[in-house]
Amino acid sequence: MNKIDIAITGLGRIASLLEEDTLREKPCTHAGAITSNSDCRLVAGCDISEERRLLFAKKWKVPVYEDANEMFFKHKPQILVIATHPDSHYHYCRLAAENKIPVIICEKPLADTLKEARKIKRLIKNGTKIVTNHERRYSLDYICAKTILEEKRLGELLSVRACLYMGKNRRLIDQFWHDATHLADVIMFLTNSTLKHIKTIGSKLTARNGTVWLVGKLSQKISHRGTEARSFQSRINELPVIIEIGAQRDHLVFEIELSCEKGRLRIGNGVFEVWESIPSPYAENFRSLKNTGENFCGQTGYFSNMLKDAIRCVKEPGCLPVSGATDGLKVIEYLNSVSKWKNNFKK
Repeated sequence: MNKIDIAITGLGRIASLLEEDTLREKPCTHAGAITSNSDCRLVAGCDISEERRLLFAKKWKVPVYEDANEMFFKHKPQILVIATHPDSHYHYCRLAAENKIPVIICEKPLADTLKEARKIKRLIKNGTKIVTNHERRYSLDYICAKTILEEKRLGELLSVRACLYMGKNRRLIDQFWHDATHLADVIMFLTNSTLKHIKTIGSKLTARNGTVWLVGKLSQKISHRGTEARSFQSRINELPVIIEIGAQRDHLVFEIELSCEKGRLRIGNGVFEVWESIPSPYAENFRSLKNTGENFCGQTGYFSNMLKDAIRCVKEPGCLPVSGATDGLKVIEYLNSVSKWKNNFKK
């Protein structure tokens, strides 16, 4: 089969520039993932910034454009990557759909408002497939954690705690919309649940200092066999969840702790720990948690696997993305329920 042609609009950090970071797992950008995959080719880039166009053209040796329609007309890509500011995501998604581009990879968050996110989701009714780049759904360490939970190795999941510190001087609301996007999505991914907000405790979301705790619940639909043969009944299981977001820290933290009947699982940036219940070495007739020593080593493949999913969506008409527009919308619904803000992004 011929290679899949891919174009990118928005030529900043996640599209290209982060590939220069010597410490990050590679590929760590859209352009890096595309040029590393033999099933596709990078054909063009688009950005309103002349400086970014020149940098992109120099690094990746492809033509660049200021106008997306011109790029679509000349190259007819089968996949469009949208890596622009969230307030323009719907604009480019709509343009791509109008130009019959089969698959769109849209950066997170899906949109900057709930209204725009819903408009993007409606585009899939016309046959357009949208991959929301919540990259941890494609990361092998998170996939491994999800398997541990689904196999009930630690028993039933009982509660979730998460922690996010993403910038010493950033407003809590900016950390929330930019980075808790990933946090909320991966919690829902790991638990097969929908995240709902209940209340906020601590600092105001508009603050640049302090800590805020977001108290919520995870709603799981559980199916089980009924009293009659081949009949199934469903119930909603609700689990408590609390998310801590803090400023003033000189370090970054992105972690989730999943507490189960017989242990706990911790996963995050640079963290993968499995703790199991054992007879306590400290007191009779009690049990304690012991770190099993398990770790996740090697490449997680988060960007490569996301691109493979998009390519599969082009090649297989009935294939749906692992991280689709519906998943992206669920995150925006949660973010919106917490903040109730229309414009949450710094320009």
